[in-house]
Amino acid sequence: MNTLTKMALGLIGQLKPQPAVGDAASTTYLPAANTTGGLPLMQALAQRQSQREFDPAPLPLQMLSDLLWAAAGINRPELAGRTAPSAMNAQEVDVYVALPEGLYRYAAPTQTLHLVSATDVRRVTGYQDFVDTAPLDLVLVADHARMKLVPAAQREAFAFAAAGAMAQNVYLYCASSGLATVIRAWLDRDALAQAMGLTNDQQVLLSQTVGRPKREVTP
Repeated sequence: MNTLTKMALGLIGQLKPQPAVGDAASTTYLPAANTTGGLPLMQALAQRQSQREFDPAPLPLQMLSDLLWAAAGINRPELAGRTAPSAMNAQEVDVYVALPEGLYRYAAPTQTLHLVSATDVRRVTGYQDFVDTAPLDLVLVADHARMKLVPAAQREAFAFAAAGAMAQNVYLYCASSGLATVIRAWLDRDALAQAMGLTNDQQVLLSQTVGRPKREVTP
């Protein structure tokens, strides 16, 4: 679906998810993340970039597990510490995973995906046309109910800071693994919140598309 059509549908409240493609399990147990190897940090930073053309082929489950661990996984089990910072350890930002077969929430403590909706919400995660067919769209959502120790006026800023760190983690993982990604803030947040079934305490912050780079077709 092109951008103008999405914007028009959004204006009349009709930007909706599509039916799911395939069967969605209520819980997906991800393999343990591979936390060794990859490019040296400075090389990954040198290769970090935004790309907007994606191969629609799904990512292997191991790669998905590694990607989500990089975004917000537990890297210090004895402290339940994460790969991304969180003010006062509120852990207010959840990573949602939009796949063709459904929308999932990533649970870092168990390295699992929990089904939220058996619908394909990818097209609602942004106005850009490529989000419809890319294999994976991440949605970063703040749950302000977890931020009771943070002054109300600062909660949104703190949540965006945490989401930015998660997004950069994804960028570095993609640079190291040969994947394409782009962070996106141009989206219909009301339509997406409705499609995801969010509560009034939850706020859509950012989306991020991930996939293999689109392959050139040779004549």
